[in-house]
Amino acid sequence: MTSARRTDGVLAALFLAPSLAVFSVFVFYPLGRTIWLGQHEEDPFGRRRVYVGLSRFWDVLSSESFRDSLGVTVRFTLLTVPLGLALGLGLALLAHQQLRGVTVFRTIFSSTVATSVAVASLMWLTLFNPSIGVINQLLLELGRDPVRWLQDKDTALAAVSVTTVWQNLGVTFIIISAGLQSLPDELYEAARVDGIGPWRQLRHITLPLLSPTLLFASVVLTISAFQSFGQIDLLTAGGPLDSTRVIVYSIFSDARAGDLGLASAQATLLFVILLALTLVQFRVLERRTFYGGDR
Repeated sequence: MTSARRTDGVLAALFLAPSLAVFSVFVFYPLGRTIWLGQHEEDPFGRRRVYVGLSRFWDVLSSESFRDSLGVTVRFTLLTVPLGLALGLGLALLAHQQLRGVTVFRTIFSSTVATSVAVASLMWLTLFNPSIGVINQLLLELGRDPVRWLQDKDTALAAVSVTTVWQNLGVTFIIISAGLQSLPDELYEAARVDGIGPWRQLRHITLPLLSPTLLFASVVLTISAFQSFGQIDLLTAGGPLDSTRVIVYSIFSDARAGDLGLASAQATLLFVILLALTLVQFRVLERRTFYGGDR
């Protein structure tokens, strides 16, 4: 028995070695390096590092710029996650109907998965253009004045949020559609026999059984919102007046300015915030989550 277990352990280690090597190079080492850099200060030329310990993280937490960027990130998340989840759920429910040609609509709804951040951002940059954008042309047709969507600090974050929701809609639609496909048809047949209408089926059958999928989708969308960068860089570059300067863009700006220690400290804090937020989501939302084996 001991020899067999030893042999199984060696085989398991051999099978895990390639994955561990990849994770060590691309995940564990960069994470450790980031934490180490976050505990150092550099001169303006990056030639000398001074160890300052955990005080650097406290300096970042107490800085007004970090609190502002965190506030922008939270508002951005609140704008994108609930709306994206609701739209993904609505489209998934529509595409789940047994109708002729519904496969075409499923393809259309999930098509944003194949769209890169750059393409999506440039498309919405054209739509939000104050002179030739379709959105402002519609406003003119309605007798309203055109809006400088990306140049006004009051509308820039909302405009970037719309772009992000559209970009992530395909992923959300696919996740929720997969969850709908796994629901048992017998429950709906029994509900129809009992005379339960579509709205009550949605409330008492679909949403409770779909709650694990919705939990997973909300966690994925939240992490994606906190890590958003490409669309913000292309659409607003953090402006106007830092109204769209999220944490990741702040990290990028500080690293580009040569302050790797400050950027690394912010990146480490972002990791801690995301970890804590994910744990809170699972802790709070899982209480309202129904699993098939629950009694």
